[in-house]
Amino acid sequence: MFVYYNFVFNTTSDFLQGHHLLIIYRNFLKDSIRKRINFRMTDQNQNVPVPPMEKPLQDGARLIDLPSKESWTRIPKMDLTQAMGNRKSHRAYEKKSLTIEELAYLLWATQGLRGKASHGSAFRMVPSAGCRHALETYLVILTVEELEPGIYRYLPLSHQLVFESCPEMLAQKVVTASLGQPYPGKAAVTFIWVAVPYRMEWRYGLAAHKVIALDAGHVCQNLYLACETIGAGTCAIAAYDQEELDELLGLDGDHEFAMYLAPVGKIKKNETL
Repeated sequence: MFVYYNFVFNTTSDFLQGHHLLIIYRNFLKDSIRKRINFRMTDQNQNVPVPPMEKPLQDGARLIDLPSKESWTRIPKMDLTQAMGNRKSHRAYEKKSLTIEELAYLLWATQGLRGKASHGSAFRMVPSAGCRHALETYLVILTVEELEPGIYRYLPLSHQLVFESCPEMLAQKVVTASLGQPYPGKAAVTFIWVAVPYRMEWRYGLAAHKVIALDAGHVCQNLYLACETIGAGTCAIAAYDQEELDELLGLDGDHEFAMYLAPVGKIKKNETL
């Protein structure tokens, strides 16, 4: 029996296979694959039409307008140095709602546009490889003023929400999908970033997937900093039940799937970890 990086292998063959998998996953973090890709054969360079910048709406979709940046009156100013210095993960939240203005601000900070969309791309508040922005933002809303509990999706091109569904026992279901971590069930809202890989694959082929993961990191860091401005806290979560979470959001798990989530709520005083 061999023990290697906390994995137990009963045979030499299993051990060698496990070591091989470790090397494969390490290589995901490298950019060596770029030397083996013929980028002239990507869909972009084969003149395949650019994929939509955001997931299309279904007929009869219920849309909710969000307060625009120009209309915000209760979003305070904060020095960036102070926000970065205060940034930490918070897992305990007050039983207090976010305002719809605060939610609009957090969505703008993480995926909002900073210019008009054109030619199949749009500059946003976070960087993205090739300006492809392969992430959709889903929200599990439990306590946000003016919004009923449910699952929503952000539409950055129009700065709106679309109502997706309202499953029974939503708080418990998001906790179950988070492998029993309780914070999403006690947060005002949980941000869930969903990958639509083809948006990035269209340009980069097999080199797309590492940069999608990098993009998710950019988005979540902006959420941390924006939360500091409004006296809220968040905690990035990368451990979850993939199938449970995809099913909860109504995703097919292949062409679109959850990859990162972060509950948000007003910071609880004297929180204990």
